[in-house]
Amino acid sequence: MSSQSLPVPSSTTKKFYATNSPWEGVYGHYRAIRVGQQIYVSGTTAADPASPPEAPRVLCPGDARGQTRATLKEVIKAIQTLGGRGAESIVRTQLFIQRHEDAPEVMAGFTDVLGRQHGGDIGSTAILLVVSNFSDPEMLVEIMVDAIADAEAQ
Repeated sequence: MSSQSLPVPSSTTKKFYATNSPWEGVYGHYRAIRVGQQIYVSGTTAADPASPPEAPRVLCPGDARGQTRATLKEVIKAIQTLGGRGAESIVRTQLFIQRHEDAPEVMAGFTDVLGRQHGGDIGSTAILLVVSNFSDPEMLVEIMVDAIADAEAQ
């Protein structure tokens, strides 16, 4: 078995994007990081940005489709802030849910925002996984994405 080294990006400068999400502050991570043309967006939920850090709330409680749409809106904002075009830059989407019964509504929300019916450059690979718990029981979906920005947008 031969080993191959992975290509090293010509520029390893990272660009960071943070929000006022209480979880970013508590856990010490960034919402998104850009290295070269790659943009990696952390697990994102429908956290209410107007809620205080000591008592975070979730947007669209009980509404899996609404939470998915709100979460993808935040994900797209992160991508645009780091120089991506938005939904057009997304190439991989990982969706996590707590309850199997939320799958149809979560995927409907995904289709509303990223479904291939939009045409153009909007389209993403996707996986939906059922997990045991989130840090807040009101959260119905958490989404991670990878995106590729246009070279000239660096």
